[in-house]
Amino acid sequence: MRIFANRLRELREEKRLSMKQLAKHIGTTDATISNWENEINEPKISYIKEIAIFFGVTTDYLLGLED
Repeated sequence: MRIFANRLRELREEKRLSMKQLAKHIGTTDATISNWENEINEPKISYIKEIAIFFGVTTDYLLGLED
């Protein structure tokens, strides 16, 4: 899930959001965002969908299936 972790961090930083701000938008905690970005845990599919919608990208992009 390295690609997901990197893309999540890049998208978050491009929008100049803190982990706490992103967490609030998608309904989780900043610790969870940190765990995803540091490849400690993987998100459930429902969160991948929420992240894609929030950032206006596809789930395939987040998962590294498309550029």
